[in-house]
Amino acid sequence: MPVPQISDSELELMKIIWENGGTALYAQIMDALKEKGRTWQKNTVITLLSRLSDKGLLKTSKIGHRNEYAAVVSEADYQTSQTQTLLNKLYSGDAKGLVLTLLQRELFSEEDYEELKRFWEKGNETP
Repeated sequence: MPVPQISDSELELMKIIWENGGTALYAQIMDALKEKGRTWQKNTVITLLSRLSDKGLLKTSKIGHRNEYAAVVSEADYQTSQTQTLLNKLYSGDAKGLVLTLLQRELFSEEDYEELKRFWEKGNETP
């Protein structure tokens, strides 16, 4: 099932939740935003979290008087879905076209290239 598109701000909140092991209390989210230099208002954050819940990416549960937000979609599943969307949109689903662009534009470092080479030589085991 494809993962819905989300805004950059929504993605920032999801990253905080993923970095926190997949769940976070509202206060933890606000603390993480503050650490990142974000000064978002409470209503903004609540609205974004509500949108993420409506899109099926988060579920909310009450712990006493506090809300806990849990990711329904893992970061890896989100990345896979967004990569597939990018491939379909820009390369008509052709992964080779994306890889060639990355190589031709020198967007891979020598270390990246060597890591990918080892990945393929080992029979596609995760590096």
